[in-house]
Amino acid sequence: MTEHSSGESSRRVATSDDIEVGTYLEIAQADRTIGVNPPIGVRTQTIVIVDFGSQYSRLIARRVRESNTYCEIIPHDAGDEILNEQDVIGVILSGGPNSVYEPGAPMAPAWVYEAGVPVLGICYGMQLMAHQLGGKVHAGTEREYGHAVIHKDGKHNILFNGLDDELSVWMSHGDRIEQLPPGFQSKAHSKNSPFAVMSNDEGTFFGIQFHPEVAHTPQGPEILRNFVFDACKAKGDWTPANFVTDAIDRIRERVGDGKVICALSGGVDSTVAAALIHRAIGDRLTCIFVDNGLMRRGEADRVQNVFASQLGVNLIFVDGTERFLSALKGITDPEVKRKTIGEEFIKVFEEVAIDIGEVDYLAQGTLYPDVIESVSSESKASHKIKTHHNVGGLPEHMNLKLVEPLRYMFKDEVRRAGAQLGLTQQSVNRQPFPGPGLAIRIMGEVTYEKLEILRAADWIVIDEIKGDDLYDRLWQSFAVLTNTQTVGVMGDQRTYQYVVAIRAVTSEDAMTADWARLPYETLARISNRIVNEVPEVNRVVLDITSKPPGTIEWE
Repeated sequence: MTEHSSGESSRRVATSDDIEVGTYLEIAQADRTIGVNPPIGVRTQTIVIVDFGSQYSRLIARRVRESNTYCEIIPHDAGDEILNEQDVIGVILSGGPNSVYEPGAPMAPAWVYEAGVPVLGICYGMQLMAHQLGGKVHAGTEREYGHAVIHKDGKHNILFNGLDDELSVWMSHGDRIEQLPPGFQSKAHSKNSPFAVMSNDEGTFFGIQFHPEVAHTPQGPEILRNFVFDACKAKGDWTPANFVTDAIDRIRERVGDGKVICALSGGVDSTVAAALIHRAIGDRLTCIFVDNGLMRRGEADRVQNVFASQLGVNLIFVDGTERFLSALKGITDPEVKRKTIGEEFIKVFEEVAIDIGEVDYLAQGTLYPDVIESVSSESKASHKIKTHHNVGGLPEHMNLKLVEPLRYMFKDEVRRAGAQLGLTQQSVNRQPFPGPGLAIRIMGEVTYEKLEILRAADWIVIDEIKGDDLYDRLWQSFAVLTNTQTVGVMGDQRTYQYVVAIRAVTSEDAMTADWARLPYETLARISNRIVNEVPEVNRVVLDITSKPPGTIEWE
């Protein structure tokens, strides 16, 4: 997640909002090549974010979304097809780790400047705009990382509508603009940046050297809203209700008369995906819940009850406990675990599809955090963190095509869509649970004995969290069974048992997270109950690592 050189600092800005957006139905063919499909009917007002490898691109998109305006992130070398697919009303050039004058530095495509819409360059994006339009960019004698104050210059600038003459901002750059492009004027400066904000005479191209998307720029959201509404003339009418309507239309259009099977986990994502598809195609959807033996206590019964009572969908229950545990036997590497579970799921679904007959599509509740942690971004700026069983864990070749209506959604958006679909608060507000289940919360080999130990400990964690009215305030809370055993004393006897770790985090979208400051009394009861009620455990520890540098799950 670190970035350096001229574009952005290696210092990570602590924020819980990094996000990317886009809500197109994704249908992956057998080779899983993703094709973006435009909405049916009227084209949607869209802000395009051209990604140059910034760690904040998703956060820029989040801020645009907060203005009820649709936006998409595209790689810097993308063609102009989106101009025909959507009603593009503006373009944002993101930051990035490169220097614009270096050989091979990514450039903005010509169509960005020729599209006839307002363009906003942020950090590297500003330097790039200056470089490509005839200005000069050089390495700065002093780098500018962290807090800075900018002072307005010259005449009124639309980006500053309603804002103070001096603004506190967050800088993260080493290069700076030494000469503005022809037809541009300085609109603000800082101590180390003579041109901290610029715009052209027509008021259509804007550049800002700082990051308005991060929390450390207090009035940054207003600056972005000024660009979206005052420069781009956005209507601000993109809502969860619009998403639900459009998604249903797109599912009908893409699936046609085909049949779909939907993989259920019981979590928010698969529940909302199933509700959307069921609303679109009715009984041509069959939901499959596979009890892989890696679920929490009572989860299998709960899922069946929820889908029978709330959705009324065709539901097939498959008990796959033995086959999954057999497939996982002897495996300790977390990546291999994930891939093994993903491959076994696909085998089950394909077997069920044969029994149903003439099934073409497999639907999943994949979200964008799953995607960006599993694969490198198209701009090659992101590193693979881990494979999710429903993304990178899929086999190279499978008979079913994928339908993933939530693929570019984030959890908070999915929850709002679920509420729009009429799902209960209990279903919509459930904490995320990983598709591979408890297998990734068990360090080392997964065995039935370890699963039972973890189920018991995890039940206590959730019971106490709910008992203290903390459940809805946390993003996730759970127990982890480590592969470590320690010496303890119980009843004057020496014990040598497992260590259980408690993980509780707060977050908005899982892109970043902070460890939750649980009350000491809650932690004390959790620890006391686990060591007394779970015989195989004699020590409980608390994970106080944020994301980054850690991940939310342990594997």
